[in-house]
Amino acid sequence: MAGAPSSGGSSATTGPSSPLTPGQPDTAPGPSTPASSALTPAAASHFLAQATFGPTAAGIAALTTSSKAAWIADQFRKPQTSHRNTVQSVAAQLPPGILSENQVFESFWRQAAIGDDQLRQRVTFALSQIFVISMADPNLVSRPAGVASYYDTLGQNAFGNFRNLLQAAALHPMMGIYLSHMRNQKESGNRVPDENFAREIMQLMSIGLYELNPDGSVKLQNGKPVETYTHDDVAGMAKVFTGWSWAGPDKAPNRFNGNLADPNRDWTPMQNYPAYHSTSAKSFLGTTIGPGGTGEADMKVALDTLFQHPNVGPFIGRQLIQRLVSSNPSPAYISRVSAAFANNGSGVRGDMQAVIRAVLLDPEAADTGSAKKLREPVLRMANWMRAFNAKSASGRFQIHITDDPLYALAQSPLRAPSVFNFFRPSYTPPNTSLSMRGLVAPEMQITGEPSVTGYLNFIQYLVPYGAGSLRDVQPDYSAELALTGQPALLVDRINLLLLNGGMTSTLRNQIISAVNSVNIPPPSAAFPTRTDDARRNRVYLAIVLAMASPEYLAQR
Repeated sequence: MAGAPSSGGSSATTGPSSPLTPGQPDTAPGPSTPASSALTPAAASHFLAQATFGPTAAGIAALTTSSKAAWIADQFRKPQTSHRNTVQSVAAQLPPGILSENQVFESFWRQAAIGDDQLRQRVTFALSQIFVISMADPNLVSRPAGVASYYDTLGQNAFGNFRNLLQAAALHPMMGIYLSHMRNQKESGNRVPDENFAREIMQLMSIGLYELNPDGSVKLQNGKPVETYTHDDVAGMAKVFTGWSWAGPDKAPNRFNGNLADPNRDWTPMQNYPAYHSTSAKSFLGTTIGPGGTGEADMKVALDTLFQHPNVGPFIGRQLIQRLVSSNPSPAYISRVSAAFANNGSGVRGDMQAVIRAVLLDPEAADTGSAKKLREPVLRMANWMRAFNAKSASGRFQIHITDDPLYALAQSPLRAPSVFNFFRPSYTPPNTSLSMRGLVAPEMQITGEPSVTGYLNFIQYLVPYGAGSLRDVQPDYSAELALTGQPALLVDRINLLLLNGGMTSTLRNQIISAVNSVNIPPPSAAFPTRTDDARRNRVYLAIVLAMASPEYLAQR
């Protein structure tokens, strides 16, 4: 297929210029410059590809009369849509025992496709790849309302303060199950507290493995990275996370062990049970908590310590840039986002709104002609749905597991294979030009011959037939069908909606030529549908070739 990505290392990241490299600042509005100049449709589309699950024609038109900063401010004011409410609403319509992980996927895709609170939903998805829980865990797959609630919790805190986000994630029962600090007990005899969550909240959710400078570079001592924590720190932190278990009206052993279930326990924050909480001294990260503390007080000290660590700004900031904008942000970009984390301009640390503005309004976030990151598969699917106004016949968006690499997308939301997500922030494909240049391409960790082939096969059915169970989700190609007699205009529309106006003239001419090769015969009484069929095939071909192109896969 013309324009299809080849398998292997760096082919899917080729573009009009050097792949996945930091962009150079331009005149786009940044954190310290006014965002008052009008945006072109291409600039609006490019921004919406970063800040939403994909641009729409209406969204592009609206943004060209506004500004990025005004759009963000408006999104901050939009009310959150609850995934748990959606899941439970569907459950009320299903026979008993039918509710499953499928309803979590349905709610995700519904909000990705038609949700009004797009920035919140997009940032929530990014956070879910840092604060990972997964329905690949059999202990979670049977709790769809709880998983939906966890995702809502990330969304509720996406525009709040990072300190509150840390605590909300730590106390959510689904995180407690996934990282095994639910029912974690104090040391006794040969038993020591479970260290799983204590390690991961440091390594993955707050400070990382090595001490960082504000620009994200690793601090060195005698030429070697300085570790942020030791096993002793993990052991001390693990004591903090003892005694936490299911919420309920009492703190009896039966409730701690889960034998006495409150009906809302899957989404109510865990409570501490003093009988199971370690009261010995706890030392970690240069902080010591004296003996005799309560579970609540000990957790406050631990989370405050993590929150105040100088690593958090650059560590979390870099990952948010990677998920939304660029795999390889420059040190200056990271430093600017880190500074916004440290101080929102009013002396507040951890203000997520300030961080999001810093990420999306930075000059490096603008389109500079260079590919910044690989579009992960879930975002490609959502992009298609939004670009072509896809609707669900059932209203539920019945798209279920999509992580099969041979037949689907090699990725499903909230179903990562491990706590490290589908791909690690530091992943670089070995033996490629990227690795030789010291660059990373996290999404390439799920890219290979099976997934590339599977994606191409998937979109060849997706584009003409729709998505989901019984092809429940159908696109509206009416605007594209109206342009089939003008292939150049058809391709330009697809370029704006899918490639954010960044299509090279070479690719544009290739797709126009392919579209022209599909002959549109005159109407015939003998073959009444062949004219319409040919028009539809022109649209399908143009979209498939665009979505298969390396220029689309490597987002600018």
